Amino acid sequence: MDPGASAVPAPPAPVCPRHPDRVSYVTCQRCGRPACPECQRPAAVGIHCVDCVREAARRSPATRTVLGGRVRDGRPVVTITIIGLNVVSYLLQLVVPGYQDALIFAPSVGDVEPYRFLTAAFLHASIPHIAFNMIALWFIGPYLEIVLGRWRYVTLYLLAALGGDVMVLLLADPAGASWHIGVLGASGAIFGLFGAVVLVARRLGQSVRSMFVVIALNLVMSFTLAGISWQGHIGGLVTGLVLGTVFAYAPRSSQRQVALVATVATGVALVVIIVLRYAGVGG
Repeated sequence: MDPGASAVPAPPAPVCPRHPDRVSYVTCQRCGRPACPECQRPAAVGIHCVDCVREAARRSPATRTVLGGRVRDGRPVVTITIIGLNVVSYLLQLVVPGYQDALIFAPSVGDVEPYRFLTAAFLHASIPHIAFNMIALWFIGPYLEIVLGRWRYVTLYLLAALGGDVMVLLLADPAGASWHIGVLGASGAIFGLFGAVVLVARRLGQSVRSMFVVIALNLVMSFTLAGISWQGHIGGLVTGLVLGTVFAYAPRSSQRQVALVATVATGVALVVIIVLRYAGVGG
């Protein structure tokens, strides 16, 4: 060898595309790119990188429940998020002056500030109030989230909350004190979930006797205990029964389409009821 000749430069060490500061001699069996330990995923043959695993999951057909909900691994994200929003909102009630007054629903203000129909469902009067509702939500929410899927579960919850306040509006006397009394709490939405659980469980061949007992006990408390809006509970329950019937018994070949139509129709119907009610009072 000629000692005066320059040495051939060594090829650069392979690095992980997602972490360029990490050298890796392990390559993905699908794409051939280097993958550091953090990006490696065990496969039937060799190692796959995290990007190839995600792409394969995206392309593979989703596994669905009997009622069309997409089967997902992990925690009930939607239920946890709803509980978190309620807890945060309650803490804001305690520390932000005027927060509750700005979001609570009363028939007298619903026409000029319609957002209160939904925001009131994230307010609570006390720690026992929010604790009872959130415990109930934790017991039944994940079940519906799995069986129905996330988007139907979310719309069920929100429309049941809306339906509860719509019933409060319908049964309030414009000339009486009930027109100006504020209502708050997630109870209307929870009762909507109660109603849906009954229909869904029956459709799946599961026993619903215990659920009937829970609903009956809660209705008894609604009518016998002071300071509880039984109107909101009834409105949420009716909304949940309507949507639960559609979600549970829609033809399997068109579950998503029927559910979408039913959800939109229910929302529109509730809005129409609100508009007509206020128009009648104004007339």
